[in-house]
Amino acid sequence: MKKTLTELAKVIRSKNCSPFELTFDIIFNDREDYEQLKRSQQINNALIARLYNISVDEVKSIIYFEPAKAIKIVINRTQSSGSKGDTDVYGAQQHAPLLGVILDY
Repeated sequence: MKKTLTELAKVIRSKNCSPFELTFDIIFNDREDYEQLKRSQQINNALIARLYNISVDEVKSIIYFEPAKAIKIVINRTQSSGSKGDTDVYGAQQHAPLLGVILDY
């Protein structure tokens, strides 16, 4: 069976981690979904690199945070916050590619 990440998570958001990094939070609806995704390792460096058109090396970390049933992802920004041509100074609109992720469930 397939499910979208938006079906499994109650919150999917992004924000600046620094002027040079973005962080994404995925907070799951329930513990079972969180644990199943954690075991499956479907949310991984290769997936994030593909979604954001960056190299795998630019995915700084994927952290599973048990108390919140959450996954935190940190990547390098392709353009520093506030630099000429930056279209999202706060990094708050960068989670959109995650919204279309379809997972084996």
